[in-house]
Amino acid sequence: ATDELGVFEMAGQGLLGVPDASSLFLTDRRTGVAGSAVVPTLQGQRPLLVEVQALTNRLSPGVPPRRSAQGLDGGRLALLLAVLERRTRLDLSTHEVFASAVGGVRLTEPGADLAVCLALVSALTDQPLPADLVVFGEVGLAGELRQAAHAPRRLAEAARLGFRRAVVPANSPDGPPGLRLSRVATLAEAVAALAVH
Repeated sequence: ATDELGVFEMAGQGLLGVPDASSLFLTDRRTGVAGSAVVPTLQGQRPLLVEVQALTNRLSPGVPPRRSAQGLDGGRLALLLAVLERRTRLDLSTHEVFASAVGGVRLTEPGADLAVCLALVSALTDQPLPADLVVFGEVGLAGELRQAAHAPRRLAEAARLGFRRAVVPANSPDGPPGLRLSRVATLAEAVAALAVH
């Protein structure tokens, strides 16, 4: 299928398929570092856990802020920054902003919006998110959180890899046993639930 993701590694006998891509993408993840969030995303029909990183840097007055996105849509990043400023009252206008999807993955689905936003808030406040937390959900212009497709599949993959908490849109279905969900209706509620501002 054209919308599927295949992950391979080069070995002595040639290209070999990687059976557990989520573990591969999280292998070098450092916990306890501000500006990092893990999102269970879908690449085609395959659930995949990807780390989103953000970095903010305060600028001198009068210097135009730079925005840079790697593995993320630059226009979507600009939209999320505007929603963050307007709906959570965080001032990002005086900061350079860098955001990246780790491992060379390109995140194009809106289900990654909440992870990008919380990584930015974590970077701005210099407070790490919990190491056992995953987040997903689409962020609307009013700051509301909308469901992402195939939530049960995303949550099952997160639980399989040992994550114990998830911040999800308010109407998301239940997750597997052992995964505690924090259901939030707005971006402001998500930020408040994690006490990162």
